[in-house]
Amino acid sequence: MKDRSRLTMIVVQVLIASVMVALLGRLYYMQVVDGERYREAALDVQSRDIVTPANRGLIVDNTGVPLAINRAGLEITVDRSIIDKLPDRGASALRRVAAILKLEYQDVFNRTRLCPELEVGERAGCWNGTRYQPIPITKSATERQAFAIIERSDQFPGVDASPVSIRYYPSIADENAAHLLGYIGPVTEEDLNLASEESAERPKFYRNELIGKAGIELQYDDQLRGVPGVRTVIVDRRESVTRQSRDLSPRPGNNLVLNINAKIQAAVERELAASIQRGKSLGRRSDSGAAIVMDMQGRVVAIASYPTYDPNIWENGITVAQARRLYSEAAAVPALSRATQGAFAPASTFKVVSTAAAIRAGYRLDQRFNCPSEVQIGTRTFRNFDSKALGVIGFERSLALSCDSMWYQIAYDEWVRDGGLRPKENPNDHFFTTARLFGFGQKTGIDLPSEIAGRLPDRDWKEAWYQENKDFYCNYRERAKKSQLTPLLIEIARENCLDGNKVRAGDAVNFSIGQGDLLATPLQMAMIYAALGNGGTLYRPQIARAIVDPEGKVIREFTPEAIGTLPVNKRTLRSIQVGLRQVVTAGTATGAFAGLRTEVSGKTGTGQVFGRNLDGSAKDDTSWFASYAPTKKPVYTVVMMVSQGGFGGSTSGVGVRRIYEQIFGEAGKRAVTPRGVPDRLPTIDVTRSLKQATKEADQSNMGGADDN
Repeated sequence: MKDRSRLTMIVVQVLIASVMVALLGRLYYMQVVDGERYREAALDVQSRDIVTPANRGLIVDNTGVPLAINRAGLEITVDRSIIDKLPDRGASALRRVAAILKLEYQDVFNRTRLCPELEVGERAGCWNGTRYQPIPITKSATERQAFAIIERSDQFPGVDASPVSIRYYPSIADENAAHLLGYIGPVTEEDLNLASEESAERPKFYRNELIGKAGIELQYDDQLRGVPGVRTVIVDRRESVTRQSRDLSPRPGNNLVLNINAKIQAAVERELAASIQRGKSLGRRSDSGAAIVMDMQGRVVAIASYPTYDPNIWENGITVAQARRLYSEAAAVPALSRATQGAFAPASTFKVVSTAAAIRAGYRLDQRFNCPSEVQIGTRTFRNFDSKALGVIGFERSLALSCDSMWYQIAYDEWVRDGGLRPKENPNDHFFTTARLFGFGQKTGIDLPSEIAGRLPDRDWKEAWYQENKDFYCNYRERAKKSQLTPLLIEIARENCLDGNKVRAGDAVNFSIGQGDLLATPLQMAMIYAALGNGGTLYRPQIARAIVDPEGKVIREFTPEAIGTLPVNKRTLRSIQVGLRQVVTAGTATGAFAGLRTEVSGKTGTGQVFGRNLDGSAKDDTSWFASYAPTKKPVYTVVMMVSQGGFGGSTSGVGVRRIYEQIFGEAGKRAVTPRGVPDRLPTIDVTRSLKQATKEADQSNMGGADDN
């Protein structure tokens, strides 16, 4: 018994000794081995960061014209930690602020609300940042407005005014470029979480920073944003500063030179808007469009989308009405960039691909075909454009006159050779394969965010689409709206239920003329037509030209990047080029380009659209013109697309002609860079840019902060 008690005491002593050793070891580890980390953690608890945002880098065009700069402004802010404690939660103060700034109260209210605080449909103009920083109402207040608030601080609790740097898009050459440049906005919780999840190489965000949210501002945000200044102070429990632990000065962001030319950008925007109006004058709905000018090595000189908006609304403070309009279908969604995010049937501009596919399938370049007014395939009649018979023609003449019925026959014959509704194990699929090699169904890789890939409706796509939609079509009578229960749509639904995963004859013939389920972006078509003009090389479209530091040193210069070649031999390419020239000299675009001295090669496209508008009217045709010029030694490719604009030649074709007039100096206009993108980088003059922009701002801002 005595031995057992002694053993128990020994065990207890050993346990106590083990615990003491573990505690001492842990204490040594925390204080010595890992002491630095714990000291930093303790400092974090009692430290406060005072952040000074860095000056954002300038964005200039290829001649040095400033497209985005920083200018001084007066910011009116609201401190939610103060106004939320007022009896009316600051409503009366905000109403007085709205009156002084000549804004609607609802706009001021929305701008001071965190987005999650509002219903999804009411978040127009809401604050994406945090409540723990001053929330800006406007950054373009006048001195009189600021003094009216500061001098009566008792009537404006939580409201303050202070000088601030404003991101400003001066439009010196009358360019808009809203979709291209994008905008900046406050750091959100999502941004902070994303930054913490990614590698340590990504720059840290601070809550009061403004970062790129769209366009070039987002794409090159890491370069443009710079490094903010941070002064860290240590505070006691009363929040009194006891000492300063670090003081880092802000480092300005790098400047960005673009391939964009401001004058050509302005001209393209004007001619695109004019083409929209031209379509309306011809009786078409003509609701939106896009236009692109690119050199033959992929440098994007201009890229425009219509409708557009004032890019400065984000910094000035977007109103509820402005925010709703940006995403309104009735207003044709101005926020959407049709050039990179809009997908449309390319129509007859696609026939260059069909020509290449036919030659790859074994047809001869000198072969001739009948172009009747219509072709019967199965139980359906496929008609030529305007139901005209064009006689016996070859590939080049087919491009010039835009024959459809010839392609119906070739595409149907190839579909039959591949097995029809019972395809061979490895069908040739010359049309699908050639289109993929031209770049359809793939992003171009342009240095802009949110580009879409369009749609290549090959066999894999058909199968995926069928699996996703089979249930709907097999239960169409129960699932569809009453307005969709027409005999034709019911029959289409029945066919899709039975074999919607099969490439039918109708799919094949429609694909050959750029119709059916095929969709492309205007940017994709510009890349393809540049390759047709330069000898067959596909170049990645590039917006940025160079990154330059604040002292003027070139950090990086972007050079053209070849990403592939067209799947055509020299004879086929030459034949396509001859056909594209005939389009302008003796084909569907003759009238649009009559009298132009500059030789242009191009292709019209008139895409039929299935469906109805919001008011119930049938959708009009999509108007296309894709081109390059001068024909013998191409410098630029120009593509224009007008949604619901009608015939390609009379709407988009005329717009493209007028763009060439301004580039090469015809019809009394002064030429703008007719030799292409300048070889030398421009000098970035920050002082000159600021003076120019300030002058523009003063002229446009005479009325103060009223941005309605």
